[in-house]
Amino acid sequence: MSLVGPRPERPEMIVRLAGAVPHIERRLVSRPGLTGLALIRNGYTNDVAGARRKLAYDMRCLRRRGLWRDLQLLVRTIPKIVDPAGV
Repeated sequence: MSLVGPRPERPEMIVRLAGAVPHIERRLVSRPGLTGLALIRNGYTNDVAGARRKLAYDMRCLRRRGLWRDLQLLVRTIPKIVDPAGV
């Protein structure tokens, strides 16, 4: 597991969303992380629309990966951790 990357998804959710969200398996290619753009912008979701948004944010984050962006995401995660209503 890395610090920044797509949040790990529960296996039963991947199976359930495989038919509804095209290319959901692309999230599984990279190492999961503790924080990511989808968590910062989208928060936690359990529905199909939220899974589509998470996939879009994760793909954007994976395409634009770099040390500076990872540091920015880590800094932007701190308020989410400190404020219980932040996530």
